[in-house]
Amino acid sequence: MAEVVVSAAEPAGRVPGGASVPGHTEWSDGVLVAPMKRRHLRAVASIEAASNGHPWSRSLFEGELRMPTSRHWLIARDHREVVGFAGLMWTLDEGHITNFAVHPARRREHIATRLLLAQCRDAVDLGVTSLTLEVRVSNSAARSLYSGFGFAPGGIRRGYYNDNGEDALIMWLHDIGGEESSQRRTRIEAALPVGVVATPGP
Repeated sequence: MAEVVVSAAEPAGRVPGGASVPGHTEWSDGVLVAPMKRRHLRAVASIEAASNGHPWSRSLFEGELRMPTSRHWLIARDHREVVGFAGLMWTLDEGHITNFAVHPARRREHIATRLLLAQCRDAVDLGVTSLTLEVRVSNSAARSLYSGFGFAPGGIRRGYYNDNGEDALIMWLHDIGGEESSQRRTRIEAALPVGVVATPGP
């Protein structure tokens, strides 16, 4: 997993059974969080290469976008520039944050927080109740971000990262649609120095 280190007019996605996945969230600083499209992949692959010692290929991302019934990808865009992305894989009520990165020049702008807020919101809409992810044991910034959302350690994957053999900490967030998790995300959003201008409709 790569680590934390879209147009407002784009339609909402659809999932089996007719459920609607929110389309985008617009923030007061001009950042949009929206579904990833093929046209974003050049920028996504560039961010991935700058963030991950063993980066995913563009073709791998293309393959992910061809599986909309089990994958949900978001990008963060500042006007025309893609500045971050996050991917979710889900099966029934369990989701896995598979890849998550922010452009190195745009870190410390709360973009990762906004992407994770959106993925958690959309995961709930997709019927997911538990989320998991892997994070480098040495990545204290990412671990702090995830802990703030309520993710808790659930185990270790030894030698998980191919670039240097580093272990991964497995983290879990259960009952993401419950009152406690929802209130936690509300507090996180309220604490941000930017506000939401527009959110997806029903």
